[in-house]
Amino acid sequence: MGDLKQHSLIKAQERLRDQVGHALRAALIAGELRPGSVYSAPGLAAELGVSATPVREAMLDLAREGLVEPVRNKGFRITEVSERDLDQYTELRTMIEVPTIGRVARMATPGQLEALRPIAEEIVTSAREHNLIGYLEADRRFHLSLLALAGNDRLVETVNDLRKRSRLYGLTGLDEAGKLVSSAEEHIELLDLMIAGEADAAEECMLRHLGHVRSLWAQGRDEPVGRTMPRLGSGL
Repeated sequence: MGDLKQHSLIKAQERLRDQVGHALRAALIAGELRPGSVYSAPGLAAELGVSATPVREAMLDLAREGLVEPVRNKGFRITEVSERDLDQYTELRTMIEVPTIGRVARMATPGQLEALRPIAEEIVTSAREHNLIGYLEADRRFHLSLLALAGNDRLVETVNDLRKRSRLYGLTGLDEAGKLVSSAEEHIELLDLMIAGEADAAEECMLRHLGHVRSLWAQGRDEPVGRTMPRLGSGL
């Protein structure tokens, strides 16, 4: 029984590490953790309402993804992404996602696509309700679920990695200005085109959507941020 208890403890620790990692990624994307700034594990742990250990472990995971870098005796610095980086990430996503969307529109069944409508509607609802974390999470699930219908797991992993590295900055100001709603509604438009079998139009919609996302990056990089990270269990 002792071994089983130890196994359960390890699993619980892993889940907490994953939850902390999710919270930190969300804070990075939302601009609550600023590029170039250094954050300590104890300080972040206090904001999240957890101990420093899972925060350190989660930050090391983020470091392996290139999102942060360790700073000796201080904590972790949020890596900065240049305009050139963002342009290159957008180019890669365009090369991968646009033709894949066309292929999925031609091969997926209407039922498979219609099953994703609740997620698309969740994106719009979150944007209208200024639920930025919910918006970002639903957006991730929608796009990766669509791509998964192509049947290439490595492609989905690659796009997921590109999404992490091309994280959005300062979306709080854009959200408060209502500029995310139109981008959110493009998910409904894209899904309707795919269900109708209009593959070429779906590719054009996806291309336009990625262009809008890139423009949001450009607008959001200098937006002021006044939010703090919610504690774990308070809605993340």
